[in-house]
Amino acid sequence: MTDTRLSFKEMCARFDVTPRTLRYYEYIELLAPEKEGRARFYGPREVARMKLILRGRRFGFSLEEIRQWLLIYGKKGERPQLEAWLQMADRQLLALDKQKAELDASIADLRALRETAVAELDKL
Repeated sequence: MTDTRLSFKEMCARFDVTPRTLRYYEYIELLAPEKEGRARFYGPREVARMKLILRGRRFGFSLEEIRQWLLIYGKKGERPQLEAWLQMADRQLLALDKQKAELDASIADLRALRETAVAELDKL
């Protein structure tokens, strides 16, 4: 593996993604590797973008949201990109907080039901 460029196979291994995923990210223009014949090579820019893509997915953003956010930098610069990020993050934090509250309620309900079942078993 070189310091400046990763092969297709190295990129898959480094980020633990399938070749299909990597090709799809290229197809939807999230990544733009250098091409030499049929070979693809990923430089520092693509590695950084891949980190952002995977982090965004982990936070629950869609690939289209990530793609649009990445496009802002190239068209408008860093400040508008950061402003867009703050809006996206605020929106996603609200959604995640709601999901967490729903999950906490489900866990509490399940625990209560379990305790009821234990009490019923004790009576038998």
